[in-house]
Amino acid sequence: MTPQEYCQNKAAQSGSSFYYSFLILPQDKRDAITALYAFCREVDDIVDSRSEDHIKHVKLAWWRDEIGRLFNGTPQHPISRAIAQHLEHFNLAEEYFLEILDGMSMDMDVARYASFRELSLYCYRVASVVGILSAEIFGYQDRQTLKYAHDLGMAFQLTNIIRDVYEDIQRDRLYLPQDELQQFGVTVEEIRQQRHTPAFAQLMQHQIDRANSYYERAMHELPEIDRYAQRAGLIMAEIYRALLREIVSADKQVLTHRIALSPLQKLWIAWKTRRRETKRFRRWTRQQANGG
Repeated sequence: MTPQEYCQNKAAQSGSSFYYSFLILPQDKRDAITALYAFCREVDDIVDSRSEDHIKHVKLAWWRDEIGRLFNGTPQHPISRAIAQHLEHFNLAEEYFLEILDGMSMDMDVARYASFRELSLYCYRVASVVGILSAEIFGYQDRQTLKYAHDLGMAFQLTNIIRDVYEDIQRDRLYLPQDELQQFGVTVEEIRQQRHTPAFAQLMQHQIDRANSYYERAMHELPEIDRYAQRAGLIMAEIYRALLREIVSADKQVLTHRIALSPLQKLWIAWKTRRRETKRFRRWTRQQANGG
């Protein structure tokens, strides 16, 4: 199995919404983003495994060393060997890979976040950094696009947190800020007991409003000149926003079952978004040619 095949299998097995957006990309960018995504899945799987904590720390430390080897030209793992093939073509900074590992370490060491300010650092490391690396692969002309990528990553992670509240509490993790639980009068024990109270519904609506505000901010920040190049990210955004709408439609019942879109729904959203963005790009190109 080649390094790229290893990464493709890792991405396909995850069933993630991200996989559907990769399909529209040219082969070189698809290979690069698939390798990046496989890295994220690989280290996340370490943290989510049933291994003892000290073993998880050893494995994350190995990956920290492996990132050093990657950027020194001597990678060992199939994923880092796949990433190595793209370092000459895309601006993938070593510090960002280390930030992702720092975020994984936070999952090992931090089970509660006192405020959204503290949570923001975690979201930056595990999601915004991935968004920035993805934007580098997709391509851009205006550096404002990196602000878009940062905020879109935040929106994705906040959406994941909303969806996975009960799954996370089963691992004794809770990403809802503690001061906001107090504000809405929700206890950790109520979440553990799957008690969908009116107060919990209000708390979750607050989280949904925040996530939507990051989506809106990201869309406002994306320069038109880079919109078509970043269309894979726009597909992901549409899929994730549809997931948020599903959660709202289900009355925020995230404590009783995992709310998700079907593969067919994701493919349909991806097709519609690609078609919309292609039309928009052609219209914008004509306007530019006509001095608009």
